[in-house]
Amino acid sequence: MNSVVSLAGVMLALGMSTAMADDAASGDPYLWLEEVEGEKPLVWVRERNAAAQKEIEAAPGFAALRNDLRGILDSTAKIPYVQKIGEHYYNLWKDAEHERGLWRRTTLDDYRKADPAWETVLDIDALGKAEGVNWVWGGADCLAPDYTRCLVNLSRGGADATVTREFDLTSKTFVKGGFERPESKGGLGWIDADRVYVFTDFGAESMTSSGYPRTVREWTRGSPMSDAKMVYEGKTDDMYIAAIRDHTEGFERDYVSRTLAFYNDELYLRGKDGQLQKIDAPNDAQKSVHREWLLLELRAAFDAGGKTWPAGALIVTRFDDFMAGKRDFVALFEPTDTRSLASYTWTRNHLVLNVLDNVKNRLEVLTPEANEWQRSAFVGAPAFGTIGISGIDDEKTDEFFMTVTDYLTPPSLYYGSIGSAPEKIKETPAFFDASGFQISQHFATSKDGTQVPYFMVAQRDVEANAANPTLLYGYGGFEVSLTPNYSAGVGRGWLSQGGVYVVANIRGGGEYGPRWHQAALKANRNKAYEDFAAVAEDLFKRKITVPAHLGIQGGSNGGLLMGNMTVMYPQLFGAVVCQVPLLDMHRYHKLLAGASWMAEYGNPDTADWDFLQKYSPYQNVEADVTYPPVLFTTSTRDDRVHPGHARKMMAKMQAQGHDVRYYENIEGGHGGAANNAQAAYMQALAYSFLRQQLFPQVK
Repeated sequence: MNSVVSLAGVMLALGMSTAMADDAASGDPYLWLEEVEGEKPLVWVRERNAAAQKEIEAAPGFAALRNDLRGILDSTAKIPYVQKIGEHYYNLWKDAEHERGLWRRTTLDDYRKADPAWETVLDIDALGKAEGVNWVWGGADCLAPDYTRCLVNLSRGGADATVTREFDLTSKTFVKGGFERPESKGGLGWIDADRVYVFTDFGAESMTSSGYPRTVREWTRGSPMSDAKMVYEGKTDDMYIAAIRDHTEGFERDYVSRTLAFYNDELYLRGKDGQLQKIDAPNDAQKSVHREWLLLELRAAFDAGGKTWPAGALIVTRFDDFMAGKRDFVALFEPTDTRSLASYTWTRNHLVLNVLDNVKNRLEVLTPEANEWQRSAFVGAPAFGTIGISGIDDEKTDEFFMTVTDYLTPPSLYYGSIGSAPEKIKETPAFFDASGFQISQHFATSKDGTQVPYFMVAQRDVEANAANPTLLYGYGGFEVSLTPNYSAGVGRGWLSQGGVYVVANIRGGGEYGPRWHQAALKANRNKAYEDFAAVAEDLFKRKITVPAHLGIQGGSNGGLLMGNMTVMYPQLFGAVVCQVPLLDMHRYHKLLAGASWMAEYGNPDTADWDFLQKYSPYQNVEADVTYPPVLFTTSTRDDRVHPGHARKMMAKMQAQGHDVRYYENIEGGHGGAANNAQAAYMQALAYSFLRQQLFPQVK
């Protein structure tokens, strides 16, 4: 672990008795559906599941598509992406024989071969069978510099809540009597071989209102977790409290993170005496410490060193100088109207910037030398496509892995060292024939005149006949950027069937940096919905499609987008797939992790409800309006976005007589599925439903 950033997580289940008491007088007849695993709600779920399955599974080609998608997900030809831990390269592998996954390792020399030799470290399927628990892998934190002990996280059914167990990489067994954390949102982090930071549920009042840890403590081996020494105690309305040690040789430091909300955190340096010193940078800046450097990624203008640094900039100074009061920053990146910083990664001697220019990735290399930073071109990056790059071992080498993909190009993995052309070492096979398709970028004019980019994937000879079945995808929140990525599901389930695929880069996302995100926060949320509608209308203007042939899809915050497009713009769409959605914005902050998102949406218990109620689909759906057909999907085990959102919206719309159907996976977490079989089934449901509604010949 060679850098430290603010820690933000996600969610807590609110006791139903409390929740129901809060809104007992609300007049909501479907409040009972918020009881996640109650007998009555689950009977209701199974009844709706059965109805949706009967209808959609009857669609021509459903079974073949499901099996096809399952085959893709289980394919042994996928790239096994790895993480360097010590001298080995680790991978979690899932296929038909290993639904939950194999945690395995190899050497770099072997990994670069076409068919590496893998050593199994932990079989998650076998572990689940032995213990009678549907364990899902949650990651591992291994202790430097020896990397013989790891803290392994596992969740039941893919939930955000996990257990942590100490694991020995030499014997490949869990450590008897080692560190072990009961199920909760939170985690453990290594201090040294006999001490860890623990941030988890310690009982009454130890969790925030968002359902995350409110305290972080130091736990010594051999003592009960309850005796762990308090390091920092946050407030109930904070989001997440955590701590971490940076084990970089020569730069060992301890940090405490207090996350108040998304993009709002405080970072403290913990001294050897246990005292905390605040890193006095803006709360909304992303703070990263790497060796001698402090980097700030700004989300608002920042006055320092006699200069105003703009929002979206990445600035750097020496960490020790900053802590001593100096403010001598250098700008490593400054945004323009078209350019924003997507990410950055360190190697031993260089910093690589990954920049978005009109939603297209560009790489730049920066090198600290004496009193200045030298800039140079990155060798070997493509001109188009989504690029991901990460340093392999930033303590020792300038080596990196780079992935390259786009909507039509399967991912390729490159291995290289800064300054020389990288070598392609892995390539995902094409899972659909993309030879007849092309990618194009367009701009729609939103209601306020803003130019909104979108990508379209279609046949090269697509006719402007206003008759093409078209799927429009969106998200528009939390500064998440939607860049061109290969999806075999989209290829097989939609493009190969004759559909056009469109991705909208609407405000609320991060495509143009913080300004793009902040333009659709809280009272301005309508801007995201206006942008999405503008993209739909631009498709009509270009005669790509018409409402009867235009479907839309989105999940999580994108599910909220789908809900609002349904109730606000029903005339624009022929079908809606609404996945793991937020929909009841009057109660979202009382359900699971909802309170952690108030910085994004607002607080419905305040005057914010004046604008929130305008984009709360559950409150705005009406019986006397004709809405497009909707498929709601969610997961019982989603402990991030409460399944009650989808349940209640389905119940209300069904009672009003609308054309709706519903499917809830009984496990799966916020991703909706816990294994490849479930993922393939849910993808097949979505694409088959869309084909039923948008392809005139498919009924």
